[in-house]
Amino acid sequence: MTVSAVMSGDPLVRFIDVQKTFDGETLVVRNLNLDVADGEFLTLLGPSGSGKTTTLLMLAGFETVTHGDILLAGKSLKSTPPHRRNIGMVFQNYALFPHMTVEENLAFPLESRQAGKAEIARKVGRALEMVQLTGFEKRRPGQLSGGQQQRVAVARALVYEPRLVLMDEPLGALDRQLRENMQYELKHIHESVGVTIVYVTHDQGEALTMSNRIAVFNDGAIQQLASPSALYEEPENAFVAQFIGENNRLTGVVKSVNGSQCTVAIDGGGEVAAAAINIGGTGSRTTLSLRPESVRIDPPADGYPDRFEARIEEIIYMGDHVRVRVDVCGHDDFIVKVPRSREAPALAVGQTRTIGWHPGDCRALDVA
Repeated sequence: MTVSAVMSGDPLVRFIDVQKTFDGETLVVRNLNLDVADGEFLTLLGPSGSGKTTTLLMLAGFETVTHGDILLAGKSLKSTPPHRRNIGMVFQNYALFPHMTVEENLAFPLESRQAGKAEIARKVGRALEMVQLTGFEKRRPGQLSGGQQQRVAVARALVYEPRLVLMDEPLGALDRQLRENMQYELKHIHESVGVTIVYVTHDQGEALTMSNRIAVFNDGAIQQLASPSALYEEPENAFVAQFIGENNRLTGVVKSVNGSQCTVAIDGGGEVAAAAINIGGTGSRTTLSLRPESVRIDPPADGYPDRFEARIEEIIYMGDHVRVRVDVCGHDDFIVKVPRSREAPALAVGQTRTIGWHPGDCRALDVA
């Protein structure tokens, strides 16, 4: 399912000028306008206190909207209680009934909606097949692993076929390998079922792996809303550049601007050409964003006008690449990712080597 495909048609969910305050003074969510397409996997990503979870809880109906409105399928949710919104929920703590079997846990939301026995049996069987837990019907949650419990929680949220499922840090309690496996499971379930998912996490890896689009939150507002590749490769401000993926950050002053490019005098010495993305005029301060994999050691002169002498401070073998920390322009935390190849063994701590990059890979942004 491509981003362009899920973005066609009217949105399933629409936040219109939504604000939220708990004390009447501080806005936890500020002037939120956000559309969620039918069939989309949208992730709300940000640090603790950024407003992402509050946004999800307002959509679920567990928190009230202070100002503005939220529409679901074109209808306001203001007067609709949580249990009448027909929204599935998956929490970090699973929230399974420990005294019920897997089958009974899945049947519960169907029984609450007064479904018939034949329909319940059919939908429970389909949900178990969907999360690859056929044969576990009679087990209780305490007899399952953490990953299996999470699958049951996902199945219970999908069993009554809601149009929208909300997930709040659902993989946070799992170990790393299981969490990564579950990311792929959720992605595949979403692709096969076509349900709309709004997912909250502070883990950028989860967001990049599963999402059609990601809304990066900070200080109660969306900093950037884009596809995973656009967020990583084309951050629009310094916060997004620093929060998404590993990033080298240099600061300086804009010396000149020529269309889409600018020249920046770096604090610590030297000048670079960079893509002028989000800057003031000549004389304004800027933050330069540069991904470690975009930097070359001993680059050819052609195409690499931005070149500096750098001292190698640390070398870490990472399997598929070598992570090299260098001291350049007064910054001793500058990272270069070198692919595992014949050139990597030639590197040594204490060496002074030339590093460089294409000007288009260096983005001049607002001051963080």
